[in-house]
Amino acid sequence: MRKELEEAIRLYQESLALYPTAEAHTFLGWAYSDQNRLDEAIAECHKAIALDPDFGNPYNDIGVYLIERQDLDGAIPWLEKAKRARRYEPRHFPYMNLGRIYLRKGKWQEALRELEAAARLAPSDPAARTLLHEIRARFN
Repeated sequence: MRKELEEAIRLYQESLALYPTAEAHTFLGWAYSDQNRLDEAIAECHKAIALDPDFGNPYNDIGVYLIERQDLDGAIPWLEKAKRARRYEPRHFPYMNLGRIYLRKGKWQEALRELEAAARLAPSDPAARTLLHEIRARFN
């Protein structure tokens, strides 16, 4: 969080050498993504999924990394997998990310469906409410 990324990466790698977890691989991927090392971030997500296929965060993260690469169609299946993951918090993120994709693609009904689901899952999240209000305004 303090952007001491090299130190964070070193510590995650040490931790993973001692006891590999899906969470640590995912967090290492976040550190790589903050350095724009998306190939390495995606590789860490795949390692996380191999360790715990029920952990949803790495599926969503792969989707986000593909969005950053402008591969919207490639991101969709990963975000759908995140939605179905048994163990995932914050549960509404893949819905919001899918809503953003569909907005960019001009698929208003699909975007509305995803953003309504996000708002239902996280009614107190201001970003989810804002996106939902934005798309509803487009329909008016």
